[in-house]
Amino acid sequence: MALQFGLVILIAALLFAPGLAGKTKVVNGLKGNAIDRCWRWNPNWRRNRQQLAACSLGFSGKMNNNTGRDVRYYEVTDASDNAVNPKPGTLRYGATTIKGKVWITFQKDMNIMLQKPLLISSFTAIDGRGSSVHIAGNACLLIFKESNIIIHGLRIHHCKAQGPSSVMGPNGKVVPISQVDGDAIRLVTASKVWIDHNTLYECQDGLLDVTRGSTEITVSNNWFRNQDKVMLLGHDDGYMRDKNMKVTVMYNHFGPSCNQRMPRVRFGYAHVVNNLYQGWTQYAIGGSMSPSVKSEANLFIAPKSGNKEVTWRRDNVGNKNSWNFYSVRDVFENGASFIQTGTVGGAKPNYNGQQNFRVVDAKSLRSLTRSAGALQCTKRSRC
Repeated sequence: MALQFGLVILIAALLFAPGLAGKTKVVNGLKGNAIDRCWRWNPNWRRNRQQLAACSLGFSGKMNNNTGRDVRYYEVTDASDNAVNPKPGTLRYGATTIKGKVWITFQKDMNIMLQKPLLISSFTAIDGRGSSVHIAGNACLLIFKESNIIIHGLRIHHCKAQGPSSVMGPNGKVVPISQVDGDAIRLVTASKVWIDHNTLYECQDGLLDVTRGSTEITVSNNWFRNQDKVMLLGHDDGYMRDKNMKVTVMYNHFGPSCNQRMPRVRFGYAHVVNNLYQGWTQYAIGGSMSPSVKSEANLFIAPKSGNKEVTWRRDNVGNKNSWNFYSVRDVFENGASFIQTGTVGGAKPNYNGQQNFRVVDAKSLRSLTRSAGALQCTKRSRC
């Protein structure tokens, strides 16, 4: 009897040990997250950083073009910035002057104030895991006519508008750029881009713009907060090329203190799936120019007072029948509601095998999105 009692005590101590309890929470949070489940189990993620590229889902598909023996690892050791003549060791040097595939990591925690927008070359992965990396206080990130880019694990905030200037661009060439609004991340005619596990807030304009024919984009596991205009998909009401835009918005946490555009869609297609919305002021999901939006298994928590309706529309073409704007298996709390337009069959993502994933029940999203944003990754454990 004494031996049995001792075994019970030992088992209880193991089950409720603080370290083990913390690991249990991480495990529970990974169960429904198909992206995180792909790599976060691995305690040796530092030795196999390229594993991350095989975990992307949605319209970006697998980022396998960012992997291989020809990838050059580049470590940022210097938080300074020179927009035209970047020094080796700085972020701008790694993102612009090195040709071919580049995987960028950070030696230590850093606060980087960019002089001018950072143009990012094709086949570049910026991987902030293991360090607390802030890009803040001035210019931020711009992807212009480039593809196969991963942005992971950064804290981007307090971005400011920039006037016309010259900057170091891809392939080590100085290029002129026009005026840039104060967005955290701006995509212009970009393709196959994966934006994952970043924390974005308090920028002068918006947090993410996907514009001018950009497509094959996945926006996942990010934390968007404290912002008026959050995410714009589609340049303007006259830019017809955005009809080809396809964006997956998944596993993100919106809020607190977000006003509108989560996202706002023009012309193209957005699959908005398994996101948690912690209130809004004007609306959560909106659009114009007859976009197609499938809102699937999201959790919409309406504000205590004010507008409870999730959606907003501006119909400039006078043909509401051309819209496909609908909700499937969403969960609504605090009186939230969703006005549908169009038919259910009109907004399927039609993913291929590398893009497809299992949609989880919206009731589990508090747990699934608990790790949204830049992760706290230590040297001796999983992220």
